[in-house]
Amino acid sequence: MKKDKEVEAYLKGELGPEENLKYEIARELGVLDQVLTDGWKSLSAKETGRIGGLMTRRKKNLL
Repeated sequence: MKKDKEVEAYLKGELGPEENLKYEIARELGVLDQVLTDGWKSLSAKETGRIGGLMTRRKKNLL
């Protein structure tokens, strides 16, 4: 999904549970504003790795 469409879908609450989790974790880490304005590509590898790791941990805990 393109950045603008994904951000628009997030703001409308139309994303799936996995995408919502990604945005929730970004908010908790304090990078959500950066993602909404510049997209996911603007994050460092460390930040995206942290988001991915937290997503994996939470998905494991849900099972």
